[in-house]
Amino acid sequence: MAAEVSGGGAGPAGQGAGAGPTEQGAGAVPQGAVPQGAAPPAPGTDSARASSTAGRAENAPAPLALLLAHARPHRRLLLTGVLLSLLGSGAGLAMPLAAKYAVEAFGGGGGGGASSRGPLLALLGVVVTGALLAATGHYLLARTGEAVVLRARRRLVTHLLRLRVAAADRLTPGDLLSRATSDTTLLHTVLSRSVVEAASGALTLVGTIVLMAVVDALLLSVTALVLLLSGAVLALLMPRIQRAQLQAQQAVGEMGSLLDRSLQAFRTVKASGIEDREAAAVAGAARTAHDRGVTVARWTSASEVAMFLATQLAFLAVLGVGGARVAAGTMEVSSLVAFLLYVFGLLAPLSQLTEGWTGLNTGLAAVRRIDEIESLPGESAARATRTERRAAPLGVEFRDVAFAYAGTRAPAHHGITFTVPPGGLTALVGPSGAGKTTVFALLERFYDHDAGTLTVGGRDIRDWPLAELRAALAYVEQDAPVLAGTLRDNLLLAAPDATGAELAAVLTRTRLDGLVARLPEGLDTQVGHRGTTLSGGERQRVALARALLRKPALLLLDEVTSQLDAVNEEHLREVVLELAADTTVLVIAHRLSTVVRADRIVVMEAGRVRAVGTHTELVESDALYGELAATQFATEHALPRG
Repeated sequence: MAAEVSGGGAGPAGQGAGAGPTEQGAGAVPQGAVPQGAAPPAPGTDSARASSTAGRAENAPAPLALLLAHARPHRRLLLTGVLLSLLGSGAGLAMPLAAKYAVEAFGGGGGGGASSRGPLLALLGVVVTGALLAATGHYLLARTGEAVVLRARRRLVTHLLRLRVAAADRLTPGDLLSRATSDTTLLHTVLSRSVVEAASGALTLVGTIVLMAVVDALLLSVTALVLLLSGAVLALLMPRIQRAQLQAQQAVGEMGSLLDRSLQAFRTVKASGIEDREAAAVAGAARTAHDRGVTVARWTSASEVAMFLATQLAFLAVLGVGGARVAAGTMEVSSLVAFLLYVFGLLAPLSQLTEGWTGLNTGLAAVRRIDEIESLPGESAARATRTERRAAPLGVEFRDVAFAYAGTRAPAHHGITFTVPPGGLTALVGPSGAGKTTVFALLERFYDHDAGTLTVGGRDIRDWPLAELRAALAYVEQDAPVLAGTLRDNLLLAAPDATGAELAAVLTRTRLDGLVARLPEGLDTQVGHRGTTLSGGERQRVALARALLRKPALLLLDEVTSQLDAVNEEHLREVVLELAADTTVLVIAHRLSTVVRADRIVVMEAGRVRAVGTHTELVESDALYGELAATQFATEHALPRG
C-alpha cells in the first residue's frame, strides 16, 4: 500500500509530544508566555493569540469604565432610583432647620401652640416624604441590580462555554464558578447600594456644609478644620482597603479551585486515603482568605474609627466655641442647637461615603475579574446540529503539520504527514505521548496548528465555519464524559431532534437496550454527577451512541473500547466496521486487536509519523508496530480476558 510518511527520525520516546496541556504542565506557565529559549509564537497561532491577550490585559479598560458598561443598558432606571434615593436623603437636611424654627417658636411666647404647630407639621411632612422617596429609590435600584447581575451572568457563562480550549486550559473550574457567582453578585451590591451610598453621602455632606454655613460660618470653619484632618487619614486608608479587597476576592477564588479539584476526583481522594491532606489544603486556602478578610476588616474599621472620632471632635469643638458665644450673647441658642444637629448629621454622610467607596472598590475588583475572563479569546457559536441523512464521508490530509501547546517546550507534532481518504477505517497507534489525541484536537479545531497544511474534505480547515466543521464531525473522547441528567438527555445531547425510531436503533446497535430495560425509569433515569451510576463501559457506549445519532461525515473515536469487556468489545468492532462503509472513521487504539482490520494504520512516535500501512504490512516493515503487536497478542493469549 502506498503511504506518505513524514521525514525525520523519531525523537526519544515519551519526549512529551502529543501530551495535552495538563500532561505538559501548561497550567504552570501563564498563557501566552514564551519559555526561555523557545521561539516566539508564529502569527495566527494559539500562542500568538494568547500573547496578544496578555498584552490586552495590561491595556484593559479602567474598572470604573467596565462597571459603567454593565450599568449602561439600565441607565434610566438606575438614574431614576439614584435621584429618588438622593431626594429621600436630602429631605433629612431640612430637619435641623425645622428644629431651629420649632425651638424659636416654643421660646417666642404666646403659649407656643399655634406658632409651633406649623414647624412640627412641616417636619413630619419632610420625614414621611423623605422615607417614601428613599424606599421607592431603593426598590428601583435593587430591581435594576438584579437585572444587571442576570445580564452579566448570561454573558459571562456564554463566553465561558465559548472560550477557546487553549484559553480554558490554564483556568480552574472553582475560580470560574467564583467569578460567575460571587463576583457577579457584587455587581448588584455596588449598583444598588454602594453607588447610592457614595452619591447620597456626597450630596448630603455638601448640603449639610452649605446649611451649616447658613446657620453660622465661624462654627463651620471650626468643623471644617477637624474634618480636613480626618479626610487626610481616610485618603491614606482607602488605597489599602482597595488592595486588601482585591486580594481577599482572589483568595476566595483560589479556595474554590482547590475544593473543586478534590470534588472532581472525589473517589480517587477517598481511595487514596488523602481526605485529611486535601482538607488541609483547602483549609489552608480558607485561612488565607480569612487572613485577607481580616486585613480588609482592619483597614475598614480604622476608617470608621477615623470618621467617628472626626464627628465627635467636631461636636466638642462646636460645643465649646458655640457655648462660649451663646454665653457672650453673640449667638442664639436655637442656632447652636441646629448647628449641633448638623454636626451629628455629618456622621451619616461620612459613613455612607466610606461604605460606598469601600463597596465600590469591591465591585471594581469584581468587574475586573469578570473582564479578565471576557477578554480571553472565544469561538463563534457552534450549536448542536446534524444532517437528516448521513453526509458524504470526508477525507483528511495532514501535510507537514507542526503544533506545540502554549507554554510547553516540546512540540506535540513535528511536521506530521498522512492522508485519510473518504470512507473506511483508519487507525492511529503508538506509545503514549506520540501525539495521537492531538490529531483529534486539531481536527476539532480545539487548537490551530502552527505550521503546515491541514485539510478536511479537500478544504483548508481554517476555511471551514466552525459550526459547519463540528456539525460534520462526531468525537468520542477517551474518558467518555457523561453529564448530570437523564440518560435520554445525554444521548440526545448533540442531536436533540432525533426521532424515537432513530434512538431505538442506536440503542440496539450499541447494546444499550439491555441497560435501558434494567433502569428503573428507563431512558428517563438520572445518571448522577458525571454519570457515576454507570460503569465505564456503559459510559463509553453512551458516548458512542450519542455520536452515532449525530450522523457524522467524520467519526473520531479515542480508545472507544478501552473499558469494554471482550464480548462488547467484539460487538463494537463490528459496529465500527459497519460505520466505515459509509463514514470516515478515525480511531485511536492502544489495543491492536481493535484495529487489525483497519484499512490503514498510522504509526506515530514522539510527534512524528513513522509508518503507514495495513496490519500485515506493518508487522513485517515497522519494528515498533511489530513489537507492539507481538507483545499485545502474546499477552492476550496468555491472560484470557473476562
